Amino acid sequence: MPALLAFDTSGERIHVGVSVGEAAWVAEEAGGSQASANLIPCVRRVLDRAGIGLRELDAIACGHGPGAFTGLRAACSAAQGLAWGAGLPVLPVDTLMAVAEDARARAGARDVWVAMDARMGEIFAGRYRWSDAGWATLVAPALVTPDALAALCASHPSRWLAGSALGVHAARLQCRPEVTLDPEAGPRAHALLACARAAWARDKLLDPADAIPLYLRDKVALTIAQRKAGARSAA
Repeated sequence: MPALLAFDTSGERIHVGVSVGEAAWVAEEAGGSQASANLIPCVRRVLDRAGIGLRELDAIACGHGPGAFTGLRAACSAAQGLAWGAGLPVLPVDTLMAVAEDARARAGARDVWVAMDARMGEIFAGRYRWSDAGWATLVAPALVTPDALAALCASHPSRWLAGSALGVHAARLQCRPEVTLDPEAGPRAHALLACARAAWARDKLLDPADAIPLYLRDKVALTIAQRKAGARSAA
C-alpha cells in the first residue's frame, strides 16, 4: 500500500493521519479559526510519530470539501505547498464521503445520507452507498436547507443519516423510525486515509496545481438584516 499523509480542516476540528503499509498514526486538533495555525504543526507531529519524511511519502491527500470556506482553503493550500516542495501528487478526498466512511467503520453504515452543518441555516449533504467495489456517490454534495434535505431523505430513503447537522437541525430532519442516526460521524483521519487509499487505487492523482477546494456557497456570512430575519423566523 502507498505511504500517505491525509488531512481535513473543513469543520471545527483538524484531522490528520499518516499510513505506512498497514500501520497508521492519527491526530486531532482544534480547527475553525485556528486551522491555518494548527495544521502544519500537527502534520509535523504525526509524521515524526510515524518516523517518515515528506519525501518518503507517495502522495498527500486532503479533504477538499464541501465545508467552511477558510478551512477548505487552508487544507488545499497546505496540500499544494507540501506536495510541490516534496515533489508529490495530491489526492483530493470528498469530505462527505469521508464522513460516510467514518460511519461505516464505526457502526457498519452502508447506504448513508451525510448531513454536515454548513451554518447560516444550511447543510452540506450527499448520499453514498458502500459495496465490495468501495463507495459510490448516489447524490453529489450540495448545499441545501434542512427542509429540502428532509424531503430528499423521504423521496430517496436510505438506512442511515450521519453528520454534524443532526446536532443542529434535529427537529427539522425528522426520519422514519428504521433510519439510524449518527450525529458523531465526521471526516476522521482513519476514514480520510481509507478514502485516500481508494483514490490511489483508482489513479485519482492530481498535480498540486489542480488540488482546489469544492466550494458550494458564494458567500461566507449573513448580513445583519438576514440574521435578524432568521432570528424572527426561529422565534
